[in-house]
Amino acid sequence: MSRVAFLTSALSIAAFALGFSGCGGTEESPPAGQPGAEQPSGAQPAGHQHGDAGAIAEALAQLSPEDRALAEKQVNCPVSGGLLGGMGVPYKVTVDGRDVLLCCSGCEGEIRSHPEKYLAKLPE
Repeated sequence: MSRVAFLTSALSIAAFALGFSGCGGTEESPPAGQPGAEQPSGAQPAGHQHGDAGAIAEALAQLSPEDRALAEKQVNCPVSGGLLGGMGVPYKVTVDGRDVLLCCSGCEGEIRSHPEKYLAKLPE
């Protein structure tokens, strides 16, 4: 196999894998309420970067006072474990009658598929 064909195949496989990785978090997500908690090495999918303190403050400032209070109480996305606001304005969903903030819309499918798992990670 030529070098160009090999590189093309490798890049195609990597792009395919990244397309399915999304923002789904991992089984190893740290519990909510631990500011700065990080995923085990390699656990966060590529492109799932969480911002710095200034960017987080700016994102949270765009929330309503009610949602900002929820973000301050919740701190982390229950799916990815990332800090709320680290990927922009948190994404709000209602799951089993409970309002939950997520780091991004990509986490919605996972929390809806396994609500008991992720709701258990939230502070009361």
